[in-house]
This record gives sequence, C-alpha cells and structure tokens, in this order.
Amino acid sequence: MITITENDKKFIKMACDIASKNIDNEGGPFGAVIVKDGEVVSTGCNRVTASNDPTAHAEVTAIRAACSKFQHFKLEGCVIYSSCEPCPMCLSAIYWAGISKVYYANTKHDAAAIDFDDNFIYEEIAKPYKNRSIPLIHIDDNQAINHFKKWSSKEDKIEY
Repeated sequence: MITITENDKKFIKMACDIASKNIDNEGGPFGAVIVKDGEVVSTGCNRVTASNDPTAHAEVTAIRAACSKFQHFKLEGCVIYSSCEPCPMCLSAIYWAGISKVYYANTKHDAAAIDFDDNFIYEEIAKPYKNRSIPLIHIDDNQAINHFKKWSSKEDKIEY
C-alpha cells in the first residue's frame, strides 16, 4: 500500500499552482515538480504554444531542467509530481530518465474533458504500422546497420 505524505500533497499542490500560473503566462494548464530526498530539484510547465515546441510539456521541461542541474541524463532517486497524469510522451521521458515514482493530480480523463485527449496516441500505438494514420515505412539499407555495429563495438561508450 502506498502512503501519501503531507510532503507529497505539498509537491502536488506546487505542481498545480505552477499549472495555474502558467495559464496566465501563455502556457497550457500543466505543471510538474521534480524532487530528490525531499528537496525540489526543478520545476516545469507546459510551454508548447509559447515556444512552438510540441515536446515542451511540463514533465519534459522539468526533466530537462533537472538533467541540466545534475549534468546527467539519469534522474535515479528522483520523484516527479505532475498536475496531470503524464501523456505517453512524458511517461516515456520519465522512464528514460529513470525517475523512481510519479504522483499526479488530474487524470487523463480529466484532461480529455478539456480537449487534451491523448487516447488517439494509445490507439495508434496498438495498430499495425500499415494501419496507422502516420505511416511508418521501413527502408532496407544494408549500410544502415554499420553505425549500430560501430556503437556496439565502441569500448568507451556511455550506455543509457
């Protein structure tokens, strides 16, 4: 059983406050806070329309700031608090960053109710490539594998 602490509630409120303020700052209604050992590492808000960057979701901007602060691409031991359940892109970024736990306030259904519906992405991922609305077309190039072989044999690579 997961226990939600007063600190968890405090950080969720912080994420929601960031989301609310961002609405008045040309941004979307989403905020995120990354915490490690009870201390705020970074915050982020949705800047998609303000920056013309479709990847500038709150969780992603918070991850970018935390990685910049730590000078590392992994955020192991960190927890993220989001004003809303992460979308598929943000959830992927959370996994890639190695974040330990996600707390969220609004659900994906709450987001869909205000026209932030990600269900089409979940549906697209489940479809065979040939049935997706954006075609994924494999081009067989016998030279393409060479850079993978080069990476595989690199002795001083930093794995991620």
